[in-house]
Amino acid sequence: MGRQERAIAGVFSIDLQVFGDDRGRFSEMFRDEWFPERDWGKVQVNRSHSSANILRGLHYHHQQADYWHPLAGTIRVGLYDLRPQSPTHGTGESFNLSGQDFTGLFIPPGVAHGFYSVTDLTLIYVVDNYYDGADELGVAWNDPSLGLDWGLAHGVEPVLSERDATNLPLQQIKKTDLP
Repeated sequence: MGRQERAIAGVFSIDLQVFGDDRGRFSEMFRDEWFPERDWGKVQVNRSHSSANILRGLHYHHQQADYWHPLAGTIRVGLYDLRPQSPTHGTGESFNLSGQDFTGLFIPPGVAHGFYSVTDLTLIYVVDNYYDGADELGVAWNDPSLGLDWGLAHGVEPVLSERDATNLPLQQIKKTDLP
């Protein structure tokens, strides 16, 4: 298992160790000891399926960390650091993750996160708190002030949920709702 820091403080990729032979491949996906900065006392594991051209997010939490692992397909990840005390406050980052890569992504509380499904997708994600709708907040995925490159071809409009389509730009979010 290799852990690489990303552009945003506290966000890192986990390159999983893969064992394979002519029968296939095996890899551990998650161990709480890989994340000593978090208490994984209330683990919830979710499985999400998205068709190509779906965009989910941007979401952020005050209390919850996420660990994503695509099983099949490719996503374009968008991240933006909302934490005022972070050394990378105001930093955004976009990159691809694929089920072929055996890579996980750790996202701490206060970092807005979303993804665009480049292909049909199956995503497993582990969170360190049970779902709490009061702690699931959003910011507009296409807010130009975030500077996120979603890799969309000119004229392509992704499909969003009704909720995500109504997320406000960062400048319109109440300061009390931000981390």
